[in-house]
Amino acid sequence: MKLKFLSLVFFIAVAANADAQNSSLFLKAGLNLANVSISDNGSVDDAKMLVGFHVGLQGDIAVVKKLLYIQPGLFFTGKGTKTQTGNTTDASYYRATSNPWYIEVPVNMVVKFPLADKTAQFFAGAGPYGAIGIAGKNKVDGKILGVAFSSNENIKFSNDDPTTSQEEGAGFGIIRRFDYGINATAGFEGEAMMFSVNYGLGLAKLQSGSDSNEDDKNKHRVLSITVGFRL
Repeated sequence: MKLKFLSLVFFIAVAANADAQNSSLFLKAGLNLANVSISDNGSVDDAKMLVGFHVGLQGDIAVVKKLLYIQPGLFFTGKGTKTQTGNTTDASYYRATSNPWYIEVPVNMVVKFPLADKTAQFFAGAGPYGAIGIAGKNKVDGKILGVAFSSNENIKFSNDDPTTSQEEGAGFGIIRRFDYGINATAGFEGEAMMFSVNYGLGLAKLQSGSDSNEDDKNKHRVLSITVGFRL
């Protein structure tokens, strides 16, 4: 998995030097609505949505000028989920938040369509992403018959390759460091700014050191709203 990820980074470095005259760079940031799938078809529980953010750089490299572009990126992005049973005013309740942070490298292929005034464009596209977990927190608090408890711990990652059946560095409560999946994106772009809505569909199982039908369904899902500025 490490080799695949490094190969992806190398591809971006090569592509960034191609056709510089018809290429540009965006500084992007925005809101993440993160969740984790709970079924094989990718459905999520909206009540478990976790609000986060992302920030990073995105290239815009012309393959066919004014039509087809490759958009590699490098982002710092938050994912995760939350859960709650009961209310804080109850004698017993439980609340937990898992908020891992990743360095993510997407590579999207995008088609652009000029709008009527020709100063703006609509775009849509998709592509793969790879990500490495670098930090994060697991927060838990609650009460049992009026007795409060809480914990706030750093997330533990394993260097477990999710593309194989082996689980390296596995352990209870440990998240796999490497994530991968596919993106879909659409939005509007002007001469200086852009706006987009993106959806990341994780394909890698999150848990490490577990093997059950329930855990196998847990994969990242992230809806992002982004504003970008052309550099």
